[in-house]
Amino acid sequence: MKQWYEELFSNFARSYDQEAFTKGTLREVDFIEQELGYDHSTTILDVGCGTGRHAIELASRKYQVTGIDLSGDQLAHAKRKAQSASVEVEWLQMDARTLTFDRQFGAAIMLCEGGFSLMETDAMNFAILKNVVRTLQPGGRFIFTALNVLYPLFHSVKDFINDSSTNAKSTEHNFDLMTFRDHSTYTVTDDDGRRKTLRCNERYYAPTEIHWLLDSLGCVEIDIFGCAIGEFRRGRPLSVDDYEMLVLARKG
Repeated sequence: MKQWYEELFSNFARSYDQEAFTKGTLREVDFIEQELGYDHSTTILDVGCGTGRHAIELASRKYQVTGIDLSGDQLAHAKRKAQSASVEVEWLQMDARTLTFDRQFGAAIMLCEGGFSLMETDAMNFAILKNVVRTLQPGGRFIFTALNVLYPLFHSVKDFINDSSTNAKSTEHNFDLMTFRDHSTYTVTDDDGRRKTLRCNERYYAPTEIHWLLDSLGCVEIDIFGCAIGEFRRGRPLSVDDYEMLVLARKG
């Protein structure tokens, strides 16, 4: 039986690229470049790359990028986009929960959840963090976003989704204070115009949790900030109004 995120990303690539949250790609990549010191020798792993929007833009700026995703449909669309843009990206269909490589990378990105927060157990989410850190070279940079638990404690996630310019519409939400999981029902329209109903289960994280998890994996220089679409920067304090948090770390 497929999980909800597998159903969501099946036949959804073109629709995904029309979502409002994909429109900040250029400015987000500007920030990634800044964090990497514009060092084009840095090899980059894009975890949960989806349709390749960050990977392709980084490749167009002369970085060597490997993009991995669980969805074959998303990767197929990413490959077509890369060919149209005349850029080279290594695309691999892989599950980040069992991620292994025979080489290490200078940096890893995992943006717009990128698989993390979507998994059905905390152990699976932790496995993703652990595997990504393991793929990094000593001193390698890790840049990712995660769902911010402060948001649903003060706001309605259902209203946030339904007020956003997004394909998905929410009909039900139940945020569990004991597990920090949001159990919800969404309706989405796929690339062929078919409507489907998804029962989702997403994990929101406290910044202290993220810091502790990364520290336990040997990361250093861990910083957490608030962020919004296309607005990645250091120095923005995380607040209850940030739906996601921006996490920056280095492998020790």
